[in-house]
Amino acid sequence: MTAAGIARLAGVGRAAVSNWRRRHPDFPKPVGGTETSPSFALAEVERWLRDQGKLAEVPLRERVWQQIAGHPAGAVTALVHAGCALLLVRDRTAAWPSLAELPDARFVEVLPVALEETLTERLGPERAVLTPTAAALTPSLPLLRGTADLAAETGVRETFEFLLGRHLDANPRQYTLTPPGPAALMAALAGAGAPTGAEGTAAGEAVGAGGDGAASAPGPVDPPAPLTVLDPASGTGGLLSAVGRPGAVCGQDADPDLAALTALRLALSTDSDIRVRSGDSLRADAFPALAADVVLCHPPFNERNWGHDELAYDPRWEYGFPARTESELAWVQHALARLRPGGTAVLLMPPAAASRRSGRRIRADLLRRGALRAVVALPAGAAPPYGVPLHLWVLRRPVQGERPAGELLLVDTASERTGQGREGQGRDGQGRDGQGRDRLDWSAVRAAVLEAWTPFDRDGAAAGTQGASRSVPVIELLDDDVDLAPARHLPPPAAAEGAAQLAGVRERLTETLRRTRELTPPPVTDPEGGVGAGRPTTTVGELARAGALSLRAGGAGTTPADAPLAVLTDHDVLAAQPPSGSLPDGPPEEPVLLAAGDVVVPVLGGGAAVRVVDASAQGAALGRNLQLLRPDPAALDPWFLAGFLRATANNRRASSYASTATRLDVRRLQIPRLPLAEQRRFGERFRALAAFEESLRQTSRLGDQLVQGLYDGLADGTVAP
Repeated sequence: MTAAGIARLAGVGRAAVSNWRRRHPDFPKPVGGTETSPSFALAEVERWLRDQGKLAEVPLRERVWQQIAGHPAGAVTALVHAGCALLLVRDRTAAWPSLAELPDARFVEVLPVALEETLTERLGPERAVLTPTAAALTPSLPLLRGTADLAAETGVRETFEFLLGRHLDANPRQYTLTPPGPAALMAALAGAGAPTGAEGTAAGEAVGAGGDGAASAPGPVDPPAPLTVLDPASGTGGLLSAVGRPGAVCGQDADPDLAALTALRLALSTDSDIRVRSGDSLRADAFPALAADVVLCHPPFNERNWGHDELAYDPRWEYGFPARTESELAWVQHALARLRPGGTAVLLMPPAAASRRSGRRIRADLLRRGALRAVVALPAGAAPPYGVPLHLWVLRRPVQGERPAGELLLVDTASERTGQGREGQGRDGQGRDGQGRDRLDWSAVRAAVLEAWTPFDRDGAAAGTQGASRSVPVIELLDDDVDLAPARHLPPPAAAEGAAQLAGVRERLTETLRRTRELTPPPVTDPEGGVGAGRPTTTVGELARAGALSLRAGGAGTTPADAPLAVLTDHDVLAAQPPSGSLPDGPPEEPVLLAAGDVVVPVLGGGAAVRVVDASAQGAALGRNLQLLRPDPAALDPWFLAGFLRATANNRRASSYASTATRLDVRRLQIPRLPLAEQRRFGERFRALAAFEESLRQTSRLGDQLVQGLYDGLADGTVAP
């Protein structure tokens, strides 16, 4: 295990682990890794922490995870072994206890036989998961037993999702993932999503109909027929996991490890027929005769070596041979070739694919033949690469003899991004890392897209919403460029609505400017001798040891089944906005909940930002890279504490610097020793400064909105000069 793993076990920061290594000669010696990133033996670390009174017991889920992270064959191999054992526990519940009771030598001898039978029965003889040998399983025996114990506590599927999710979180640059929000939306557009209440049921029926959408008479409704679903670039199986009612699930990935993880993930979460293969879908298609109902795909972008030279005469290029720079259009045609007539494909695409000149002939033929039905522009931050506003392409394989569709639906959801577009909109936050993903209102994005798609799919045309969606006649798009970017074809907002909105923004700005003037701090005075001269101080660490406050680190917790919690992220603290993040799914784990009067400090980035929790954040969970200080109200005033924590010099003294980031050691921050009454005097002044700062932020936001609105209005004629 690494130093980060030790910090997680003990509930401290990595700086504390570094201090232990320097100050305690008996601290375990590294057993691997490098000089700058050493690794340690879990058993030795656990024993040392317990002897020092820093650990009562390692939670089972942490023990299992550390066994995976420190596996001699690598974490992916360990995950595959754990998934195989979980599948055996799931499908042969009665046989597992007797197997687990065997001595290690006998257990590892009979386990491959049991796994071969289970894997063949569940995944077929031609599968992505190879049966591990006895020699390969020997180092994994403690892991397999621990994984089975964890599954008994939390469930088989939940255990694998937790372990896989932890691995993906620990290696964010190694994998290109499709987040849950876009995956669920893509499945819903294809008519394969899991219904969510009345809206989900109605949308699912309309999207899946593909006909005239006539309402049926009240009475018993037959369940929808199971679907055959394909993802030809399945990655870790995120898109296939979003399918609501699969009859058969087919996946393929060029990475054999990812294909194996996808197969196990699906086998542990559904009883459907699972067919997952490894290999390049364009060069070595594993399902050449498949006629799927639905294809979902997040293909690799900007891939030059996709097989252009060797696939020149491939029959899949029904709409034109893609240029070497148009790998995404090769994936589009591969998806259409694997659909049954009338089947639907939804692909996540880079925005350049809608407008590059090298692809205009293929785009034109897709339009003429009615194969491309909709292009949806998502907000930036929806999926990797997160800085680019990606598109969804909805395609349908033409049915022979049917007249091609005459219109294309264009949808732009850029205004659904929290903090942009409409002021004051709600926050849902599927992202979890404070880099913009946690600022997406996915409930609003999904509602806007399905609200436009459902009537269009039913009727073949839709009135649309100005500035957000419109069905465009195909003939209008067949020009020299065949540019399908939604923003190029959507009209601006109505003039009356725009003028009224700008008038409202101006009124709010005027009121905010008046309030800001009232909140402006009084003139600064310089009393003789200086208020702070010779003032005794203490540190946050000393206050914590004395019981004047308690410290908690954020980032733990999973979504409760009964009531999902919002998460206060480091971005929320920096931007002074309500909690916008969400907890991950997984086995139950208690998060750190915020209470009024708590003081929250970001520990990364080196910026002086502190927040006192009020009603807008009370009850939310504490996010990653945040430290919570809960003062004893009889000893510390929270605003006094927050004000001195934010001082620039204080932050500089308590910060450490790495090659890529600055980290704040909250325990080293200094606070003056003052009576409670004097603290409250400072606290009132700090509270007034916070109100003034928030008013300045609001003034800036409203000013930007008014200025940009006037530029746009003068340019498009909705505002008279």
